[in-house]
Amino acid sequence: MLEVKFGNIFNKSKDRNVDILIIGAGPAGLTAGMYAGRAGLKTIVLEKEIIGGQLSLTDFIEDYPGFPEGIKASEFINQLKKHAENFGARIVHEEAVKIDIMSDGLKKVTTDKGEWFAKAIIVATGASHKKLGVKGEKELMGRGVSICAVCDGPFFKNKDIAVIGGGDSAFTEAIYLTKFARKVFIIHIREQFRAQKIYIERAKNNPKIEFILNTIITEIKGKQKVESIVLKNLKTQEIRELPCSAVFIFIGLVPNSKILEGIAKLDDKGAVITNEKMETGIPGIYAVGDVRNTVLRQAVTAASDGAIAAMMAESYITENF
Repeated sequence: MLEVKFGNIFNKSKDRNVDILIIGAGPAGLTAGMYAGRAGLKTIVLEKEIIGGQLSLTDFIEDYPGFPEGIKASEFINQLKKHAENFGARIVHEEAVKIDIMSDGLKKVTTDKGEWFAKAIIVATGASHKKLGVKGEKELMGRGVSICAVCDGPFFKNKDIAVIGGGDSAFTEAIYLTKFARKVFIIHIREQFRAQKIYIERAKNNPKIEFILNTIITEIKGKQKVESIVLKNLKTQEIRELPCSAVFIFIGLVPNSKILEGIAKLDDKGAVITNEKMETGIPGIYAVGDVRNTVLRQAVTAASDGAIAAMMAESYITENF
């Protein structure tokens, strides 16, 4: 019955009529695609950029269950993609820009290449790295300022590098960068870190890593590329300039929730508010992974979110269509 509605009213191309439309191909979106496809639902996963989400910016995963020796992030992403596709989910490279809810409950998603019509939507758009907001950051982005150690680390062999942040990403990426750099400075606004103890210990035991604490960066200097950074010690108020060739910024994430603004409820940080069923409060629309309000942002929790949302979406479709 739904195909008749789709074909006669909304869209002439049945290829763009689906049961579940998933926006985002990180671990949450790909897992949702796997479960939805396995349930026999026509499933499309939209991805505007690189498949894998935040995982595509890292090198190695050592804390995902079932991989006691760890696994290369690129291999893990490929396996997730293959698993979803094996169950019938199709990945399409388009950018979703708008969601409209039709009068009978169907959802229209407008992308940069057309329109899709779905019975249920799972938003798995992830999060983006926060910016420092200091002079020189924007101007020197891609010329020594980076948010991806895997992408840019090899360009700075035998150079001094600054890593800004105190969480897991800052520590794991700093450790990775020691493969190339002569010295890695971890610069953090406080004395205490948010990173897991195992990462902190590894960094402290790495002779290439030096800590600069209770300190903020106020400016990134350089003409054609990064040459130095200006630091301010928050305890002594001392200002000094530290020569370095690159600045890697890992100070947190901002949820990519713009597509749900005005549709679903967001918290004060912009994360989508859901219940334990990944429901946004809008029938047939779910949010999973880093875009939602969650206490832990890890690949394993993102995958869990995706599985739950797909099953809840299947129940919703069965009951309403």
